Amino acid sequence: MKKINFARIPAVLDLPNLIEVQRNSFAEFLQMETVPEKRKSIGLQAAFTDVFPISSTNGEYSLEFVSYQFDSPKFTEEESLSTDSSYTAPLKATFRLFKKQEKGNPKEISQQDVYICDLPLMTQNATFIINGVERVIVTQMHRSPGVIFEEDEENKISSYGKRLYFARIIPYRGAWVEFEFDIHNVLWVRIDKKRKFLATTLLRATGLDTDADILKAFYKTEKLPVGDSLSGRITASDIIDTSTGEVILESNKTIGPDEIKIISASQKIKTVEVIVNNLTVEDTIVPDNTIHETLALDKNRTKQDAIMDIYKKIRAMEYISPEHAETFLDNLILKNPKKYDLSKVGRYKINDKLKPVFEELGLKTPKDTKKTLTLEDLISVIKYVLDLNNGVPGREIDDIDHLGNRRIRAVGELLENQIRIGLAHMVRITREKMNMQDHKLLTPRTILNTQPVIGIVRKFFGTHQLSQFMDQINPLAELTHKRRLSALGPGGLHRKRAGFEVRDVHHTHYGRVCPIETPEGPNVGLITSLSCYAKVNEYGLIETPYRLVQNGKITDKIEYLTADREEKLIIAQANSHVDKSGKLVGPAVASRKGGEILSVPPSQVNYMDISPLQMVSVSAGLIPFLAHDDANRALMGSNMMRQAVPLLLTESPIVGTGIEDVVARDSHSVIVSKSNGQVLSVDARQIAVKDLDKNDITVYKLRKFQRSNQDTCIDQVPIVKKGDIVKKGQIIADGPATKNGDLALGKNLIVAFMPWEGYNYEDAVLVSERLIKEDTFTSIHIQEFIVEARDTKLGPEEISKDIPNVSKDALLNLDENGIITIGSIVAPGDILVGKVTPRGDQQTTPEERLLRVIFGKKAEDVVDASMRVPPGVTGKISDVKVFTRKEKLSKAEEKKRRESIGKKYEQELILAKNALDEKLKSIRSSKLKKSEKNAEIIKAKELFKKRQSEIKASEKLEKESLKTGNELPIGVNKVVKVYIASMRKLQVGDKVSGRHGNKGVVAKILPVEDMPYLPDGSPVDVVVSPLSVPSRMNIGQMLEIMLGWAGITTSTQMICPVFDSAKEEDIREQIAAAKRYAVSKGANEKFLPDNNCKITLYDGRTGVPFAEKITIGCMYMMKLGHLVEDKMHARSTGPYSLITRQPLGGKAQFGGQRFGEMEVWAIEGYGAAHTLQEFLTIKSDDVVGRTKTYESIINDKPITYMGIPESFKVLVKELQSLGLSMELLK
Repeated sequence: MKKINFARIPAVLDLPNLIEVQRNSFAEFLQMETVPEKRKSIGLQAAFTDVFPISSTNGEYSLEFVSYQFDSPKFTEEESLSTDSSYTAPLKATFRLFKKQEKGNPKEISQQDVYICDLPLMTQNATFIINGVERVIVTQMHRSPGVIFEEDEENKISSYGKRLYFARIIPYRGAWVEFEFDIHNVLWVRIDKKRKFLATTLLRATGLDTDADILKAFYKTEKLPVGDSLSGRITASDIIDTSTGEVILESNKTIGPDEIKIISASQKIKTVEVIVNNLTVEDTIVPDNTIHETLALDKNRTKQDAIMDIYKKIRAMEYISPEHAETFLDNLILKNPKKYDLSKVGRYKINDKLKPVFEELGLKTPKDTKKTLTLEDLISVIKYVLDLNNGVPGREIDDIDHLGNRRIRAVGELLENQIRIGLAHMVRITREKMNMQDHKLLTPRTILNTQPVIGIVRKFFGTHQLSQFMDQINPLAELTHKRRLSALGPGGLHRKRAGFEVRDVHHTHYGRVCPIETPEGPNVGLITSLSCYAKVNEYGLIETPYRLVQNGKITDKIEYLTADREEKLIIAQANSHVDKSGKLVGPAVASRKGGEILSVPPSQVNYMDISPLQMVSVSAGLIPFLAHDDANRALMGSNMMRQAVPLLLTESPIVGTGIEDVVARDSHSVIVSKSNGQVLSVDARQIAVKDLDKNDITVYKLRKFQRSNQDTCIDQVPIVKKGDIVKKGQIIADGPATKNGDLALGKNLIVAFMPWEGYNYEDAVLVSERLIKEDTFTSIHIQEFIVEARDTKLGPEEISKDIPNVSKDALLNLDENGIITIGSIVAPGDILVGKVTPRGDQQTTPEERLLRVIFGKKAEDVVDASMRVPPGVTGKISDVKVFTRKEKLSKAEEKKRRESIGKKYEQELILAKNALDEKLKSIRSSKLKKSEKNAEIIKAKELFKKRQSEIKASEKLEKESLKTGNELPIGVNKVVKVYIASMRKLQVGDKVSGRHGNKGVVAKILPVEDMPYLPDGSPVDVVVSPLSVPSRMNIGQMLEIMLGWAGITTSTQMICPVFDSAKEEDIREQIAAAKRYAVSKGANEKFLPDNNCKITLYDGRTGVPFAEKITIGCMYMMKLGHLVEDKMHARSTGPYSLITRQPLGGKAQFGGQRFGEMEVWAIEGYGAAHTLQEFLTIKSDDVVGRTKTYESIINDKPITYMGIPESFKVLVKELQSLGLSMELLK
């Protein structure tokens, strides 16, 4: 099919790999390929090196970490999926134990490898396989560590009339330090949300011992001669009479006339150091005496006093030794990175924010590696918050929703944090053991108990809020799940507490986070998606690429910018007009700077967008004519594409956006050739490709009819033939919902916008029977049913064909083990797996017991507990899997399995042999010298032998695993899994949708002959209500159907990238061209629509034309996962709740319909008293009445008894339990 691309903006940069955020994060965490000595201090390495070395309490023994390594995984990815195992690799670490010697260096006692845990590995597809199920660890977006300055939430004004600001230092781990003003302009500090104390106390405790030191840190000083000029000034240091050594006046005291007299009296004092009187700022007359006033309130005089004061405030303990208090403060914020860690990001953010203050005060900027707080940090934060209070220009408060202040925590980091917690637990236990154990027995293995780490890793992957069951309905759903960003989870927000601002779109989201794709409902704005071109840098900040512009000329240089760097820059749009030499055209260019939209001369532009696709996510990027849709509907459109069910017969969209192939490739649903080669053989299960460069063979195994997490079908189909030459990166097999390597979620259908007998009222749609006959919207769904045979108190359960009281017909499709055979067609109520459970002993006579001993047990000893097909499920058995503890396979079963293993490896040997023959043939026919030929032949034969031994080893290993059996939970002897595949055709009640949020429910399936038809006699496929367009403002669908009609008429695929798609005139041009093409093929011009794609339609039932012209075209429609067959449900009798005795609710519980308060009013409104009584008693929770009614029906008698509902009795009991005497009076 030929393609027309309407993009006007050339692609400068290819889309990055769409799952690289996950893959890179995990690879950095593991550093598996790096040799231990060269590993960076990140991820797993950092977790170990931060916790170790550890010493015993008396310091006699110390345990050091050397390195870690991985053993090979026990199962492959495929085996893990099929056997319900986890895809993990054993993590081992090497430790050294040292003993302290009285003289000289410590002596090494032993070095050992210690097993730490089985660590789940990431698959190629960026998922984790846990207990046979694919899971995704969603990336978290959280508040970045660093320093944040904000205005007081209550907008308080101080007694001086100043607005009050506060500062907050947020570490990655550890206590928060907050600085706040009170109403009298005194500065207070709060550590870890405990009681507040004066800011000067903290400064004194961290190194500014005297008042003079504190004053000099914030104020300039000058020396004035003794005299009246000192009046009203503040002393910067103690005034000391040099002759006596007596302090005449302390620092931080205001000098008045009395003080001047005392100073003058001392002959030796000629000058006095005072604070420079620059305490006025341009826009405020108020003297900035915050530090002076705060110091005046500070009772502490020494560092020791300050430390003790802080300890008492935080710990609320009266007496403590000074050393203990100092260690406490050091551990809290100053010196212990294990307890207080700003992290690389936190330090970067603090240095970045406070850089001008460091320079202004002449302070040394802390190093990037400094993970704890320094005195310089504290002084600078206080100075910044004072400047904010005084309105100093250039000082700004922070916006917490700015993406410069929010960062990404991907898999690697989340897992590292969990492992740190596990290791910390482990270290605690180890220390105790080091102190207690017999020292002769001490080795790393005896003192390290790795159970905490094993438990925490298991818990993280199994139950953590961000470890989610992968959304696997279709390839797009998989991909977007891995690119999802969540603000929820531990250390994040809570959906109940998150306000509007956090959820809202922010200007820094441009090119980083998609403004469209987010769920509807309580999580709106908290769960978002990464934009197409976005990357995450080493600090976890999201970057987006821009083209550098110099003097109005666009360069080829591409730079990735974070939100902070972008803030002050002027950035032009990707669709700005550019001349041939690459210069921006025009007196003014539409640009943006921060959150403003500007029009600036080209010379002022700094950067330019890469592509119009840059601002949206993958899902939104698949919507053609996105620019013409209202954002709310685009949101629904991008969310509903993730719910599209893969169809049996796929079809790529006539109107696409050009990224369908990238989505299919990066979601790994298709198979891509790893090398340049030639296809040797193709069948349904595998494709063999001979590598033309290395001359070896790669076998690509295809996934056939496998069940996805959401019960849809994963099936791969080859799209190459034997003998084809393939290039590296070429797609050789299609997967679910793909066609020729493009994502194909739906079907191209001819749509008419018109009302039809009210059947498409309120978003309902009318469809043609043709779609059902031709399996247009047919999909395959595979359901899994699991049976376990357990040990019970009365004996083991058995899976068997000998089921009591079951007819022979019911057992027809079961094999000799009582398991249904593959290929059987089943309906509700059919037995899938026969299972019997031992029954409790009944009273038996001695004669019966004797007979039982002689003739074996009777069938009556067991109860039928077989697994049957639940209501509403029909289909074919596609697969059966049996897992047993120790394989007690029947001889026949074992033989069958051995044969299938043998066949599989025999096939691989034949392929290897063929490759050898081909290679030898090519060597012999080559023009090499004889000696060279012989060398090549020997080399080829050696390669073959190596491959042969590999194949044989794999075969032996697999056959041996037959004997060992499967790992099953305790108490379970056998597990049988049965898979039922069912074909779902489109039916009334199914939900269908376009790509523009235009969803609807099938209301009627009309015979083809009754559908409205075009003048040439061809009926339309779908009739949609025209009222569904104007109020929803998703006009994109109208442009899509018009261009789609032109595409389907000329068999052309139209590519319309988002924000760079076909214009109205382009569409009209294409329609005109399509009409010309149709006429050239013999169509009558009268039978073709006009240039707005409107045409007279005829009623299929009467042949009469409709009064008005009707818009028709080709729309891409999808069938969504909300299938009516899964939702339809009916109940006669079934399970009841134990407390209220009412029927349960919901399909899963086989429940009834709730008859609620409003329904009662409706029946009361009609005075239907008997009906109402029935609803509330015998049809619900009148236990006695139910039984009596059943008896009456059986005996064909009238229903008379109506008793008291159980819920009324429950109410009575509740009132009695409250101490109220409640009696029913006759």
